[in-house]
Amino acid sequence: MDYSDFIGQVQHRLELGTQGKTVRAIRATLTTLGERLQEGEATDLAGPLPMEIDWYLENAESGQRFDYDEFVSRVADRASVERNEANFYGQSIVSLLAEVVPEGEFRQVRQQLPEEYDPLFELVGVEFD
Repeated sequence: MDYSDFIGQVQHRLELGTQGKTVRAIRATLTTLGERLQEGEATDLAGPLPMEIDWYLENAESGQRFDYDEFVSRVADRASVERNEANFYGQSIVSLLAEVVPEGEFRQVRQQLPEEYDPLFELVGVEFD
């Protein structure tokens, strides 16, 4: 999937009117996810993504520990949206990642996050053990 396809998919899923808002949502979500993941995991997750997108994961300050509430707050602040929108942004973008990233890699990401992150994976069509 190239950059335009990725942006288009996210814009459609989030029903956003402009590409600028879409890029802001992607940046907010992936930067925050990259901060929460261990360094190597963020880089592995970024691998199959377009280089304009993987940058957000690869350049995040990885390895931070924060709960899901903080995840949503960070996305909301970065995207300049309400918390419920930020939660939906995260869910929608993570569901697209599940389609783009190899399943084994995606499972490693999921396994790295505690159960309180289950809401982030609600739109993903994969069962996790």
